[in-house]
Amino acid sequence: MTQKVIIVGGVAGGATAAAKLRRISEDVEIILIERGEYISFANCGLPYYIGETITDRSKLLVQTVEGMSKRFKMDIRNQSEVISIDPESQTVTIKNLRNGEEYNETYDKLLLSPGASPIVPPIPGLKENETLFTLRNIPDTDKIKNYVDQQKPKKAVVVGGGFIGIEMAENLVDLGIEVTIIEMSNQVMTPIDYEMASILHTHIKEKGARLILENGVQSFADNGKKVILSDGIEVETDMTILSIGVKPENELAKSAGLELGARGHIIVNEYLQTSNENIYAVGDAIEVVDYINGNQTAIPLAGPANRQGRIAAKNMMGLSERYQGTLGTSVAKVFDLTVASTGNNEKTLKRLGIPYEVLHVHPSSHAGYYPGAAQISLKLIFDKETGRIFGAQAVGADGADKRMDVIATAIKGGLTVEDLTNLELSYAPPYSSAKDPVNMAGYVATNLLEGELEHIQWHEVDRIVAEGGLLIDVREPMEREFGYIKGSINIPLDDLRNRLNEIPKDKTVYVSCQVGLRGYLASRILKNNGFDVKNVDGGWKTYSSVYGSNIHVEVETATNDLGETIILADQSLKADEVIDVTGLTCPMPIVKLKKGIDSIGSNQVLELHATDRGTLNDLPAWSKNAGHTILKTEQDGPVIKFWIKKK
Repeated sequence: MTQKVIIVGGVAGGATAAAKLRRISEDVEIILIERGEYISFANCGLPYYIGETITDRSKLLVQTVEGMSKRFKMDIRNQSEVISIDPESQTVTIKNLRNGEEYNETYDKLLLSPGASPIVPPIPGLKENETLFTLRNIPDTDKIKNYVDQQKPKKAVVVGGGFIGIEMAENLVDLGIEVTIIEMSNQVMTPIDYEMASILHTHIKEKGARLILENGVQSFADNGKKVILSDGIEVETDMTILSIGVKPENELAKSAGLELGARGHIIVNEYLQTSNENIYAVGDAIEVVDYINGNQTAIPLAGPANRQGRIAAKNMMGLSERYQGTLGTSVAKVFDLTVASTGNNEKTLKRLGIPYEVLHVHPSSHAGYYPGAAQISLKLIFDKETGRIFGAQAVGADGADKRMDVIATAIKGGLTVEDLTNLELSYAPPYSSAKDPVNMAGYVATNLLEGELEHIQWHEVDRIVAEGGLLIDVREPMEREFGYIKGSINIPLDDLRNRLNEIPKDKTVYVSCQVGLRGYLASRILKNNGFDVKNVDGGWKTYSSVYGSNIHVEVETATNDLGETIILADQSLKADEVIDVTGLTCPMPIVKLKKGIDSIGSNQVLELHATDRGTLNDLPAWSKNAGHTILKTEQDGPVIKFWIKKK
């Protein structure tokens, strides 16, 4: 007997399931019902079409109704909506949205892939807001694109600092629009932890967007031209993008009596079956098992939805495959940076009471001597007893994505942090280093497991120093001119062995450096000489990403359109000396800068090329203190160029 399958909803889950069904059997009858006009489109590409990175709208359409119908021999009914399900008679009622006609259709198996819709809270003034947009599908995209093209807005507000919100902010900034991002939490991008998000906060502001954290929208006024925040701040805008999250499209499931989770998601078993054995569900509307902690969660991502579609199709056809749960591996572009994560973050593990250990490393994306190397901030979270990997996060201009993919694969393969040291990853100078950043994270984790290293976290430092703890900064004195942890004393690493008599043995000694490596070397010297010692994990780089610097002076500058420092508009600056510190690790960028400055005469100009903005974050303040002048800065791909006039 021929099986008849009705699929409700296209895009990632539904369209994938439909194609897989046909590949399994030529005989199965497939009816795909899609409320919208488009059955398969690239959700994740929508912001980039608005920002004109993608210029051809048709490239967003993965499959057309005609193309998919013909290739996969299926009955596709777009602009049609399933308005009810009768599980007893295995019947759905379908409404043709073109003419309003309603009719019934029977099924043997039913697949729900309704997705999720943007959350739109009942904010006062919302209905009168004529320039409020959400972004979820092609019609939403067309509305925003037409408004931007025709009305040419000068100011925009993005409410919500998640994936879509940040991508929209970037694309609107690229169009020359003045953007304000409003986020109720204390950080953007909730899959990562606060100190990693802090790197993004700095970068977003550097790129010219205004970022308002820990504040929500209280109301809209003047037909949406004013956004009034919780603390009374008023933000003027020509358009508002509402991007505060999504809720599952669950009305059909609810009215059919299917079991729903606490937040309204459809509950499915490991075979993606709902509480009715003939009804399956996939995608953003379902509850999934968190692969790391085994609890129920909801992770609205395209990759898992595609995988679920394939598995559901096989199970509806009598095959048997379990869905293993969702790891939540994700990546996003944030202006010039990439942010990626996999597994559980600290917030989740803390909430669930799961003990964990954390480390931060800041290696280069590839060999420093090969042009274009950029620093990656990589965080690894693991079980200190077993070495099991709980999750990881990375932020960087290059190479963050592939490191996350390696760690996500390691988690799925059941590898421990110790196994990361033994991974044989491809190496050539343009692509990596002989010790890949993933290997390096594994080495640090293994040192912690074996007790060779003890460390403290960025958020513990100030308390320890305030309580009288001894913190030794083992960097070079010149590095401290670019910022240091208040209360620390400076003993450079190479002087440490000769100055051991200055360090008390009756208390714990804490050491810090720029990124943690010299701190580790210092901790070994001290430990081997009988001291009780702990390293500051991630060094000044991690600490200052959250707290900023204590080098504060008023730098009189103008800014260009991107918010980058400009003091002199002359574009034809001639440098007397060019210093290239791209790809170099600490302390070399600062050492070479100082040598370069010393090598030129008064009023001469040094041109500095760098890739690690973090190391040189306080360059304007340092220059001002030293009496030098930054004439101009510009970004050239991953390279930041500074023109510095010596006093």
